[in-house]
Amino acid sequence: NEIYTELYITEEGSGEVKQEHEVKQIEAESRKRTTQETPIKCSDIFKPLPDQKQPIRTVLTKGVAGIGKNVSVQKLILNWAEEKENQDFLFIFPLPFRELNLMKEKRLSLVNVLQRFFPETQDLKPSHYKCYKIMFIFDGLDECRLPLDFQKNENLVDIEEQTSVDVLLTNLIKGNLLPSALLWITSRPAAMSQIPSEYVDLLTEVRGFSDNQKQEYFKKRISDQVMANKIITHIKSSRSLYIMCHIPVFCWIAATVLERMLSETESEETPKTLTQMFTHFLIFQMKNMSQKYSGTRDLDPHQTRKTILALGKLAFQQLEKGNIIFYEEDIRLCGIDIREVSVYSGVCTQIFREEYELHMGKVFSFVHLSIQEFFAALYVFLKRKNLNQQASKFRRLFSRPTMSDFLNSAVDKALQSESGHLDLFLRFLLGLSLESNQNLLQDVLRPRERSSHSNEKTVKYIKERINTISSPEKSINLFHCLNELKDHSLVQEVQKYLSGDADHCLYRARLSHGQWSALVFVLLNSEEDLDEFYLSKYDPSEECLLRLLPVVKASKKAVLASCNLGEKTCENLGSVFNLENCSLMELDLSNNDLQDSGVELLCAGLKSSHCKLQILRFTSCNLGVKTCKNLGSVLNQENCSLIELDLSNNDLQDSGVELLSAGLKSHCKLQKLRLASCNLGVKTCENLGSVLNQENCSLMELDLSNNDLQDSGVELLCAGLKSSHCKLQILRLSGNMVTEKGCFSLASALNSNTSLKELDLSYNHPGESGEELLSVKQKDPCCKLETLRYKQTVVCENVQMLG
Repeated sequence: NEIYTELYITEEGSGEVKQEHEVKQIEAESRKRTTQETPIKCSDIFKPLPDQKQPIRTVLTKGVAGIGKNVSVQKLILNWAEEKENQDFLFIFPLPFRELNLMKEKRLSLVNVLQRFFPETQDLKPSHYKCYKIMFIFDGLDECRLPLDFQKNENLVDIEEQTSVDVLLTNLIKGNLLPSALLWITSRPAAMSQIPSEYVDLLTEVRGFSDNQKQEYFKKRISDQVMANKIITHIKSSRSLYIMCHIPVFCWIAATVLERMLSETESEETPKTLTQMFTHFLIFQMKNMSQKYSGTRDLDPHQTRKTILALGKLAFQQLEKGNIIFYEEDIRLCGIDIREVSVYSGVCTQIFREEYELHMGKVFSFVHLSIQEFFAALYVFLKRKNLNQQASKFRRLFSRPTMSDFLNSAVDKALQSESGHLDLFLRFLLGLSLESNQNLLQDVLRPRERSSHSNEKTVKYIKERINTISSPEKSINLFHCLNELKDHSLVQEVQKYLSGDADHCLYRARLSHGQWSALVFVLLNSEEDLDEFYLSKYDPSEECLLRLLPVVKASKKAVLASCNLGEKTCENLGSVFNLENCSLMELDLSNNDLQDSGVELLCAGLKSSHCKLQILRFTSCNLGVKTCKNLGSVLNQENCSLIELDLSNNDLQDSGVELLSAGLKSHCKLQKLRLASCNLGVKTCENLGSVLNQENCSLMELDLSNNDLQDSGVELLCAGLKSSHCKLQILRLSGNMVTEKGCFSLASALNSNTSLKELDLSYNHPGESGEELLSVKQKDPCCKLETLRYKQTVVCENVQMLG
């Protein structure tokens, strides 16, 4: 809680998202060096945005486990209670989903619910709730075990009418109950879809610690600044640890372990993998527990093992079910005595906790999801020979005769998961198979549970799977698994191509599938900035691009110009735009033979609500009329973020621009449009003049160079330039057969146009009178024109070029 993590406004809806392990989301988030999204204070989440006309009633805040959602909620409540902020609210009612779950069988009115949680409200009358400004905070949507059936639940408007808690919640969120009340809901990303997007006015996200905040945390957490710097240096030396420090809870775990280890003279290896870090954290907490209750830091092997097995069994069985909070009923179903668990939560407070302050009953949870996954892996490792008799989704996994078979089967099981929910569990399980990590657990492991097997077979099997699987995301996790097994051979093979004369080496190299995957892993986990990706640096080919798509997805700018790309490229890039965590904001596909069919496939992705692309270049891509129709459809999307589009040197014709203009007249945010050398004529000017006349037109730069517009076309374009809605600042009409007559039309337009700052009329025939007219107009105090080009002088810089 020492350093507050900011909220950011995001533009994507709360609809269904592709589920993936949160570690993947953290890794993707850590690669975002900067963001175009807007930071916002907790106290301001209900203030309308500058361009938002409707008031904000419901805010949904997302963030992975341990990232700071609960801290954000507590910060708002505390500041309100201390009369620092949001004093216009008379009441703030925090109603965590984990507590509401305990009321799912009861029939209550909204007034009854509030009186149970807040006895102080007993004297309030129903009318008070409607006339006072109040806020409801529903923390932890991902912990909700209520159906939240927005479609089938009956409508309810009376706050005194008794019904199920589920019906109360859906009607409160819909606005049927207390429509004047404001709602703040927090959730992990995978659970967001439980709230239909039409009931969410603003989506925000807790991003976790930035690189600077990570360092700030350790310097504030560790009083000895020399020690703090040592810890920061060590964390930076391991990319996987540094990425995990994006989560504030993991920073605390790392500080707890490393402060002790780096201050002692022991010869223990300082943790560089997640398994090592969590194993040391477990031992440290167990020794603290022993010191607290028996006065010695020496562990009692029997009691330590009993505690680990009990917590591990609970962690594993609830991980199978996808639960991160547990009620007494869940614990009994695991065959664990509830009294024992209460004891564990009392002595293992930094690992496992019981929520004592609840009104409705007890709720248990691990301090963080990753700790639950570590305990689950440790339990499976310890009990692998006895678990095949139990009812479990993993029964076939446990029946493997040898350690190698057991681990290989675990790899396969994790790869079968679409959501990747076993990815971190697998990393821990593989890490625990190393003898060095087993040595750390010598007080817990019995001799028959230790494994002295060589990990060579497991490493070989993982490399084989990397060579066969097509999913880049799954192969990336397998490289993290190799890291836990301390095998870096594949990565080292690729790094030699990236060192020295890398441009040549990689271009000529014939990389295997596994080496391509290793290249992706290295690039994504490199400390180098991934803001810009140039395909020509690696291999200007479609095959190379497809291999490196995850890197393209993580980059903000991708330059793929002149790389022999075609239709297949467009199809795959379209699928990238459809991904929630795609960072691409600028794409240059110039000088490739994409054709209309390729752009059509790309546009399917451009229409996605997740697409953040702002700049798109298609110069010389063999495009025609159909491309304009598809792009017009994209621009017509309300969520389209394109602000710059370059279609120069394509055969678009007037009919194409007419179709494109239909999109420009809608919700379009486009500011720059380049249509140079596109075989355009008079009709194009009529359509674009009509676009400039639209009140919502955002165009600020228009390039129509090297077309056949002529004077009649310029005259039609000027009709739009004269509009009070016109925001155009730069207009390029070079090489369009414009004469004195066209200059008169432009001069007339400048009489009423207050936005145009640059006009290019080079390579035309304005004549002396046309030039003089425009020059005089430029000197007019009311004219904003700063740059005027009506002549083109070519200067030869090399004398030898002269004949």
